[in-house]
Amino acid sequence: MRSSRTALSFLAATGLAVTLAGCSKAGNPEAPAPTPTADAAAAAADASDPIKSAMSAAPASVGAKAAVVMANADGSMKTLREGTNGFTCMPDNPATPGHDPMCMDGNAMEWAMAWMGHKTPPAEKPGFMYMLEGGTDASNTDPYSTKPDKDWIKTGPHVMVVGSKALLAGYPSGPNPDTSAPYVMWAGTPYEHLMVPVS
Repeated sequence: MRSSRTALSFLAATGLAVTLAGCSKAGNPEAPAPTPTADAAAAAADASDPIKSAMSAAPASVGAKAAVVMANADGSMKTLREGTNGFTCMPDNPATPGHDPMCMDGNAMEWAMAWMGHKTPPAEKPGFMYMLEGGTDASNTDPYSTKPDKDWIKTGPHVMVVGSKALLAGYPSGPNPDTSAPYVMWAGTPYEHLMVPVS
């Protein structure tokens, strides 16, 4: 069973990616990957200020009023700051490569907790998640994979729409998605969702 820390990494890096603005080429093979130095610097900054890290996942107007939580070693959540707008943000997950904080509305948080608990998420209860710092996932097909199918899937800034199978019709899916265009992550599982790149 996947650790809760790795599960949170999923949330941050998973196909919950749908954020505002323009398309990113970060997932394309020809796009340069972030340098280890940049990743190390971001990780150090996140460790020293998890609230700032968590807020970076969403637009400033959302992050400033969102609750901020972190996972404890036992899988429970620790509240670092109360929120007032219905969104909950989480800082970068150090268990995954790359920088991957996330911020989600109430429905997306309910979906994420079901995923982390290996439970069935509510049907047709759409939720929205920001990952404006991008993310990484071990697999685009297996929600509980802890090791890459081939390579880690790297997604640039994106948003995710979760909790609605009806919304996914017509979007591509599969093990090696083009992350510069909208696609379905974890298709055919209870946790399938739409990933939407933004810049």
